[in-house]
Amino acid sequence: MRALIAGAGRLGTQIAQVLAAARNDVTLVDVDEDRAAELEGRLPVRLLTGDACELGFLEVAGALTADLVVAATGEDEDNLVISLLAKRQFTVPRVAARVNDAENTWLFDQSWGVDTAVPAATPLISLIEEATGASDTVALLRLSKAGVDVIETAITPESGAVGRTLAGIRLPAGAVIATVIRDGQPTVPAPEMRLQPGDELLVVSHAATEQEIHAAFQ
Repeated sequence: MRALIAGAGRLGTQIAQVLAAARNDVTLVDVDEDRAAELEGRLPVRLLTGDACELGFLEVAGALTADLVVAATGEDEDNLVISLLAKRQFTVPRVAARVNDAENTWLFDQSWGVDTAVPAATPLISLIEEATGASDTVALLRLSKAGVDVIETAITPESGAVGRTLAGIRLPAGAVIATVIRDGQPTVPAPEMRLQPGDELLVVSHAATEQEIHAAFQ
């Protein structure tokens, strides 16, 4: 699946990490050059700087061949424009848009090219599930096109994984840690990273069950 994500904030970055870990072709764009520079080399995605509200830039970013566009900027007006261009100009099959202000929810419908409107407070997994239109949910989400599950697990003070490095965690065969969310921010899962209480992990699995993933960290 080819995914184009507009907005490299927390949500956009997390979505990019998960979709890329599931072996999708992901492009993440942001208007802020400093933000793009900060993420360079930290994500397995194509990073571009530019205004996704501009038709020409969307084309350069790959909207013509995108299977999914996610408008995840912090501005509702921008997300509506991006959605409309993606659907009307590039006939993108699936368009999801983040709603920052609940009072604007009524605008986010198919008249603006939005297939799925997702409130900003919606959990990451729900946003990805809605965005991809996945209906076969196993654990939290099955990305049917990629043939993998994305399973979320949290590290509690009682977890046996507290203080251990990621390299020291024995994961079931076919499982890979996509990202570690610490203090609300996604971080690159480096092997030497030590797990702390409160960490949330997103694990991409081709075969392991939700119970097997949880057991590896508890």
